[in-house]
Amino acid sequence: MTTNYRSTFITTAPDCPVPVAEVPPAGAKPSVASLQYELIHDHPYERTSDEILFEVHAVRAGISESERPAEWDRFFAKDQACLRASPLAKRYGWGFHHDEQGRVALVALGSAEYASLAERADLTQKPAMRSSRG
Repeated sequence: MTTNYRSTFITTAPDCPVPVAEVPPAGAKPSVASLQYELIHDHPYERTSDEILFEVHAVRAGISESERPAEWDRFFAKDQACLRASPLAKRYGWGFHHDEQGRVALVALGSAEYASLAERADLTQKPAMRSSRG
């Protein structure tokens, strides 16, 4: 099972509380949001969703480089939530653009790039998941 999308724009959740993108706060123990932000913002279009989700898991679980190939198979043996469930899109106002190869870049809500991508008919448009039922 994969979480990768191709030629897709994941917009912010309908109930996202911010009008423009915010950088998630950094703490003593990095949050999922801050790790995802660092991996994608600092390296746009370098990783797929699967690679991002696994790297966040590996960092938070303290998995060594040598253990990662085996852990990859264990991690993806179970269904994983895609980036539509990311706190970046649900809480912090970031969209995800997946290119034709499935590599991901962050796009800030409130930017001209976000507005442009949200209007493109050649991209599959998917909203992030709501934080609350409704």
